[in-house]
Amino acid sequence: MAEEMEVPTEHLQETIKEAAEESNNRWILMVALTAALLAVLAAVASLLASYHVNEAMIEQLKASDQWAYYQAKGIKHEVLESKIELLKNLDKKISFQDQSKLTEYDKQQKEIELIAREAEISSSGHMEIHHILAKSVTLFQIAIAVSAIAVLTRKKWMWYGSIILGLGGILFLLQGII
Repeated sequence: MAEEMEVPTEHLQETIKEAAEESNNRWILMVALTAALLAVLAAVASLLASYHVNEAMIEQLKASDQWAYYQAKGIKHEVLESKIELLKNLDKKISFQDQSKLTEYDKQQKEIELIAREAEISSSGHMEIHHILAKSVTLFQIAIAVSAIAVLTRKKWMWYGSIILGLGGILFLLQGII
């Protein structure tokens, strides 16, 4: 009888297992790097969103201050106008200074109103950018969570999904920057 040749399958199985583990480890490394990159982008988007919400609040405070100043000028205008009306009813002479002050208050109110409206528009603009960047942060955070789930479940399609979510976050980030 011819002797059968014995193939060392144990060594072959170990080599295959090591190659699979190495491939799996590379994939996990790629997912980890993706998650780290997403975390950096989320941090940047979060800082920008915070900046814009702070600027919106500052601009809104400036607008409120200007509207209070506008009202103060309006009160001065009304008091002076009442004085002039009273003097007219008493057939008294109205000073040129009072008349010019009344015109000055009108002019000042128009200027103050313009500044207040500009501050309100600026505040609204910053809030719009904040909302866009907040969407970016949200997508980045979801993408990071999906990456973690991909590693735990060993599902590559979930990792690809996290990459797609991350790309959506990048689009919102770019929109917020531009």
